[in-house]
Amino acid sequence: MGMSKPDTVHVTVRVPGKVNLYLGVGPREFSGYHELATVFQAVNIYDEITVKPADTLRITGSGKYGHLVPTDETNLAWQAAQLVAKACGEDPNLEINIDKSIPVAAGMAGGSADAAGTLLACDIYFQAGIPRDELDAMAALLGSDVPFILHGGCALGSGRGDILSPVMTRGSFHWVFATFNEGLSTAQIYERTDELRGLDFETIPDVPNELLAALAQGNAQELGKFLHNDLQAAAIANRSGLKDVLEYGRDLGSLGELVSGSGPTCAFLARDEVSAIDLLVGLKSSGLVDDAVHAHGPVHGARQIR
Repeated sequence: MGMSKPDTVHVTVRVPGKVNLYLGVGPREFSGYHELATVFQAVNIYDEITVKPADTLRITGSGKYGHLVPTDETNLAWQAAQLVAKACGEDPNLEINIDKSIPVAAGMAGGSADAAGTLLACDIYFQAGIPRDELDAMAALLGSDVPFILHGGCALGSGRGDILSPVMTRGSFHWVFATFNEGLSTAQIYERTDELRGLDFETIPDVPNELLAALAQGNAQELGKFLHNDLQAAAIANRSGLKDVLEYGRDLGSLGELVSGSGPTCAFLARDEVSAIDLLVGLKSSGLVDDAVHAHGPVHGARQIR
C-alpha cells in the first residue's frame, strides 16, 4: 500500500470472452434491471490488459479491434483502475493498454473482460493484495458480467448475472462465433425484449437441469439441444439477417446455435474440432457474416501472464 512504483513495472493480464449457453431473462423490475438465470462459459478469445506507469490515467487500444476501444471514462477499464487506486490510496497514474481480440459490442462481454483484467492488473501493480471477495464486489459494481470474467470456467449466474456458482463440466466444447463489424446496444436489446413480451410478462427464468447434466457429461450433442437465449428474438427483430446466419450454421451441421448475449455475435456449437473448422470455413464463405472464429471453452478467467 502506498508504495512508489519503479518505472519498469508492467503488468499484463489476459482475460477471456464469454458465451451464454442459456440466458433466461425475467420481467423488468422497478429498478430497471431484469432477474437473470444464465450459464456462462469462458472461451479462448482473449484481450490482454497491460498496466504501466504514466503521468495521468489514459487508455490505449491495440490489436484486431484496438481502434474501437473507448479511451475515456466510459470505458469500464478506466472505472476499474479508479476503483482499485482509491481502495489502496494511490493516484491512478497509469497507462492501460487494451490489446483487443474480443469483438466489441458483440454480446461476448469484451468491455466487462477489460474491466476484470484491469481490476486484477491494478491490484498486482499497486501490490494491494485485495481479498478475492472484495475484488468480486468491485467487479459487480462495474457490471453484471465482470465477476464471471474474473473467475472464468463455467458458472451459473443469477440476480443480474453477478451471483455465481460454479458448474461442473467435463472436457472441452468447440464453438464457432460468427461476428459482425457493427455491434448492437445491450440496453436497446433489453428494451426491445420488454416491448416484444408486453407488460404482463411474469415468467421467472430457470436453467434446465438437462443443460447442466450435458455439461457435466461433456456431451456436446445433448448440450446443443438446450442452448437458449431470451434476448435472441429482440436481436433478430433489430437485425433480421441474424436469422439467416443461424439457419445457415444449422444447415452446416452445428449441434446448436444461438445469438450470444445481446448479440449480434452468433455462436455455433460443433461436434469436435474438425466439425468446427468445417463450420468456420462455411460461415466465412457464406457472405452473411463479417468474420468467423473458432474457439473452445471452458477456459480460466483473468490471469497474469507477464
